[in-house]
Amino acid sequence: MKTYSAKPADIEKKWVVIDATGLVVGRLATIIAMRLKGKHRPIYTPHVDCGDNVIVVNADKVVFTGRKREQKVYYHHTGFPGGIKERTAKFILEGRFPERVIEKAVERMLARGPLGRKIMGNLRVYKGATHPHEAQQPVALDVGSLNRKNVRN
Repeated sequence: MKTYSAKPADIEKKWVVIDATGLVVGRLATIIAMRLKGKHRPIYTPHVDCGDNVIVVNADKVVFTGRKREQKVYYHHTGFPGGIKERTAKFILEGRFPERVIEKAVERMLARGPLGRKIMGNLRVYKGATHPHEAQQPVALDVGSLNRKNVRN
């Protein structure tokens, strides 16, 4: 029996929309990363983009467990000596681009390289409840009902 290897022409990409209201960031990111990579499909092939297109709405309403909202720190470097900068998760979520928390969490769960960058292009995150992808007829995925720990009150 030969090993099946999917080709890019064999893959049918679906559109999935996830409402992130009240969902835990890390648990949401693992589900999104699995969907983007295509590991939920029987034809999963590691070197091919065989995942779905994922739309996340209400990204500003995600929650952290414990005290991570105040204590979790995101670092970046300006490129100059001594140019390390830090921001807390609370600062980012209350700022102009709260969707970056989800984008960073998912990006760090995917492989770095050409395929990882291509897969990240299939993720769309919006801070509000609306998105411009109604023409693709996305199917709603209820992440909260998959596991009771995915939702935090």
